[in-house]
Amino acid sequence: MMRNILCFGDSNTWGYNPVTKERYSDNVRWTGILQKKLECADVRILEEGLCGRTTIFEDRIRSGRCGINSIERVFENNNHIDSVIIMLGTNDCKSYYKNTARDIAKGMEQCIERILKYVSADKILLISPIHLGKNVWREEYDPEFDLASVEVSKGLKKEYYKISKKHNVNFLAASDYVKPSLEDQEHLNVAGHKRLAEAIYQYI
Repeated sequence: MMRNILCFGDSNTWGYNPVTKERYSDNVRWTGILQKKLECADVRILEEGLCGRTTIFEDRIRSGRCGINSIERVFENNNHIDSVIIMLGTNDCKSYYKNTARDIAKGMEQCIERILKYVSADKILLISPIHLGKNVWREEYDPEFDLASVEVSKGLKKEYYKISKKHNVNFLAASDYVKPSLEDQEHLNVAGHKRLAEAIYQYI
C-alpha cells in the first residue's frame, strides 16, 4: 500500500525561486527531489507549501496564511496521510508580529498538537527553518523583516528542539544544512533545495 507523506510549510516548501520569483520545477524543489528518491519505496509526497504561511499568526495583508487553520482541512482533503514533515516559522519572524523565538515555538507547538490528532508522534518530523540572511530587512530584499528578525530566526532551532522533546516527535534543523540565497536572503536556491532534500532523505 502506498504511503503518503505530507510536507506542510511556507514558500521554502512551495519552492519559491528567489531569482525569478516564480516556482521551481518539480525536479528542483526539495519536495520533488524527495519524491524521486522515495519512488521505489512506494511513497507519495503531498506538497502543501504556501507563501507567507505562519504557524498561528494572521497576516495583516494576506488572508489564509495562518497554518494551524489549514491543518484539519488538509487532512480532510487527503484520504490517508501516514507521516508529516512540517517546516514553518520564517514568516512568524516578520517585524510586525513582534515575536520572540519562544513565541513562535509556542505557535508551532499548537500546530504539532493539532497534527497529533491524526498521526502518532513517531510519524512527525519537525524541521526548524533556515536562518534569515543578515541583510534580509533591506529595501531591496524584504523590509517586512528587521534586524531583530534575523536574530529571532537563529533562535528557532533551540526552541523547536524543546518542543520536539516535549512531544516526542522527530527533529531536524534545516539551518544545519542550508543557508538562504544571496539573491533575497530568505529563500533556498537550487543547491539549497538539493541539500535539504538529501538531509531529510537520510533522516527518514
